[in-house]
This record gives sequence, C-alpha cells and structure tokens, in this order.
Amino acid sequence: MSQKIAKIETFLFYPGTAKNLLLCKITTDDGVYGWGEAYVQPRKEMIPKMLIDLVAPSLVGRSVFEIRHIRDGILKDFNIKRTSIEIMSAISGIEIAMWDIVGKYAGQPVVNLLGGPYRSAIRCYANGWWKGNPSDEELAARAVRLKEQGWSAVKWDPFRGPWREYVSEKFIDRAVENVRVIREAVGPDMELMVEGHRRLSPYNAIHFYDKIAQYNPSLYEEPCCSDNLDLVVQAKQGIHVPVVTGETMHSKGEFKEVFEKHAAEIINPDTCATGGISAMMEIAHMADPYAVILSPHNYNSTVVGLAATVHLSAAVPNFNIAEVFVNIKPGCDSIASKNIVVKDGFAEIPTEPGLGIDIDVEALEKQAFREVSAAYNSPSVLVEYPCKEDYPVLD
Repeated sequence: MSQKIAKIETFLFYPGTAKNLLLCKITTDDGVYGWGEAYVQPRKEMIPKMLIDLVAPSLVGRSVFEIRHIRDGILKDFNIKRTSIEIMSAISGIEIAMWDIVGKYAGQPVVNLLGGPYRSAIRCYANGWWKGNPSDEELAARAVRLKEQGWSAVKWDPFRGPWREYVSEKFIDRAVENVRVIREAVGPDMELMVEGHRRLSPYNAIHFYDKIAQYNPSLYEEPCCSDNLDLVVQAKQGIHVPVVTGETMHSKGEFKEVFEKHAAEIINPDTCATGGISAMMEIAHMADPYAVILSPHNYNSTVVGLAATVHLSAAVPNFNIAEVFVNIKPGCDSIASKNIVVKDGFAEIPTEPGLGIDIDVEALEKQAFREVSAAYNSPSVLVEYPCKEDYPVLD
C-alpha cells in the first residue's frame, strides 16, 4: 500500500434550507476514500470550494498520513501565513477527510487515534429550529416539540433585525419577551442557551442579561464582537452566567488572547473552520489549564461535520456540549448512507474505522448547489442613528 493522495473532489449541496454545504472527498491511489467538510457562509459558499480546488493539485502524491504537515503547509506556504475563515475552512475540509482515511487504514475509529474517548456519548443541543420569522408563540411551540423529542438544551437568537451595537429599549424588551415566552413554555428543566451573535455594546449586552436573568439562561453566547476582546471582557464582568466566544476565531493565536484575558468560560470554535480535528485538539488543550471548556460550533452537515465534531468532542477532557442544526438534518439524512445516530439529545460515538459515516454520491449530486434567498444576510436598508425601534426583519 502506497497510501498516497490520488484525487481531491469538492461537492456543494443544498440541504433544503439555510445555506449550501461543502463536502470534500479524498481518494488514495489504493482506492480508499475519506470525507471532509469545510464550513461555509450563506451566499459565499464558493470561496472555500475554490481554495480547495486550487490547492488540490499540489497535494496529489503526498502521503495521507501527513495530516499536520499538510495542514500547516497550506497555511504557511500556499497562503503565506494569512488566516481567514475561508482558508481555514478549506484546510479543515482536507484535514478531516485525511483523518477519515487514516482511520480506515488503521482499522480504528478516529477517536481512538486521538487517544481514546473520555465519554461514552456526546451531549448535544438543538439549533436552527428558530429560523424564519415565527411569532413568539410559534417559537415556543417549536421548543416544546424539541423537548418532547428528547432534547434537553436549545440555543437561539432572540433578537430580530440588523446588527447594531446601540439599540432602543423596545428592541431589548422585544427580545426579553421572546425569552420569557419560551421559558414558560418549556418549563424550568430545559437549558436555554441565549445567542447574542456579537450584536451589542457591553452596556446593552449587560442590560439585556439583567432583564433575562430571572428566566435562568444556562449561558450567553457572543454578547459582543470578539474582534475587540476587551468588549467581551467588559460585558462578562456584568453577566453572571457562563459567557461563550470563539465561533469567529480560526487560529491558536486568537484563542491565546481569549485565555490570557479570561474573556470567556466557554469557547465554541468550529471543527470545519479552524483547520480540522487536530487543530481543535490543540485549541482544546490550550484551554484546559485556564479551566475553559469546549462547546464546538457546528453549523455544518449532520453527517460529516457532526461526525468530526463527535470524534473530537469524545477525545478532549474539557468538552461540554456540541451543536446540531435540526433544520438541515432531514436534507443531510437524505444523502447519508451511514450516519451519526442522535437520540434524546446525545450523539453516539461511531466504532467503525474512520469517521464512521458515508455519503451516497448519487443522492448528493441530486441536491446540487442552489442560490439561497438574497434576503439572507443581505445588507440592511439605511436606518437612522441611533437605530429605529422597528427594524425590517431579516431571515
């Protein structure tokens, strides 16, 4: 067996909602193949695909076991040490596929190659269930259905409208009411994970927290933009539940500052956007001495991206809970010939060699790339400053 990379393919597919997803398939000269996934942003999915396609010819003939060398080489030589979400996502897609192949050669699940599991299953929370423009009552009904399905934790963004740091009291109160209605619908024993999406100034982030504290949120994710971590630190001082940051960060250098400034109790990097499984292992181990726990972001497929997240989450000591986007799961299930089992809010850790998943390529190609709605993530109309109380609603 020569175990060298022979072909790298990329597939964009539309799961039926939200955004297209980008899968990467690597095949060796022995005919062994592995699946990876690169994180993509809506309406910008082509960029990581182009990067993978550009770097692929230089990887043909390389040993599939050179995971870290290839990961670092793409960043340092191909991209001249310039990080971005696009290049780190492209690297992730390649790196994850290599792990899948190496596991198959070794006859072991990836988690065993990472040192073995710390836990027997991976606790997950539901996201994506709040998309669209539902009323508070409809959103509450959706949360109740998730609870009935066995989910014990849900995350959502209670805010509506364009991203503005300084907002009106009415804007804050509308979001507070949304939290209240959902808490009363699901009862006291379901974890409500509140997503801030980097929207607010420190004052407004704290002000919002003060109003929702009575509804017992389990955490507050990204209250402020982490490009300036001092804002997150300032907000954290007035927020008395765990603060989460990290989904927009893609390198160890960025997380080093999080730990040194004690900016968060929880980090949420994405396995498909940081350089892959080995990079996530490194970030998790950096966090451990600071008593910071890992809750991986996973706005990726519930096949490949989730599988990579599950193996990684099983292998690190400071894992807390992982993300599952339930709105894209049906579309992802339709292309999976072998999938991750998620039941009652827990994902099973595969025991088969590699990632333990597989894709039906024929089914995948039937759900080819599709342009998502132009309203999704579009620049908002001009608004007065300070912001108007009522914003046009964006999906």
